[in-house]
Amino acid sequence: MKIVIYNEYTKNQLSPIGKRAYKEGLHKEIASVFDGSDVEVAFLSTLPDLLNHTANDITYDKLRDVDVLYWWGHCDHDKVPDEVVDAVVKRVHKGMGIIFLHSAHFSKVIKKLLGTPCSLTWREVGEAERVWTVSPKHPIAQGVEQGFRIPHEEMYGEHFNIPTPDEVVFVGWFQGGEVFRSGVTFTREKGRIFYFQPGHETFPNYKNPNIRIILKNAAYWCARQEDKIAIVNKTYKDAPNVHPCESIPLIHFSGKVKQGKEED
Repeated sequence: MKIVIYNEYTKNQLSPIGKRAYKEGLHKEIASVFDGSDVEVAFLSTLPDLLNHTANDITYDKLRDVDVLYWWGHCDHDKVPDEVVDAVVKRVHKGMGIIFLHSAHFSKVIKKLLGTPCSLTWREVGEAERVWTVSPKHPIAQGVEQGFRIPHEEMYGEHFNIPTPDEVVFVGWFQGGEVFRSGVTFTREKGRIFYFQPGHETFPNYKNPNIRIILKNAAYWCARQEDKIAIVNKTYKDAPNVHPCESIPLIHFSGKVKQGKEED
């Protein structure tokens, strides 16, 4: 499998806090998910140091033998030439998988593929997020801890202005109260698409073990090689009584609650 990673190297990634999160850039962290495998990983850039990184060198021919393209963008969506957008979209229609990460929800490429504004609500205060698996049988969800917690992330909230996904795999809950469809899939002609919300450039969340599993599983699924994903998720018990994940006041209007158990 051949993977290519596009990272719009924003000024935030070059700042001290960005370098603290990803010393060599978040594209290198994503690539490290495949260390020790036979997956071929390459980067799309115009300069070796990416300091003046643009998408100008992306062509259909350069993507012809690519199985999956990761796309991370933030501040320079408008600087991606239309001919590059057309080349990527054409390649997806021909069968290349594509994974849009975090603020790539607003890229010209995903907007053209989905045909909607892909707008959302947001807040950047570094609050915690929990990522819940809502499609546990989906290949991308295999091996992912249910409701895993991210200590700090940029909040993305509904309404997420996208078409109805083929499947919602993950839903994010944020400390401020918002929820978000954080992992969704689409198909456009022969190409598979996965959008995944976590990944703000100043938080080292691509080092999170669960997120790394998702990034890897998503590549195999987008490349139609899901047979390489081990099916490990357990079947959930119907209607279990569970303890709260976050601190809540133990108040119940129909009775008392003691350590998570109802009493008459």
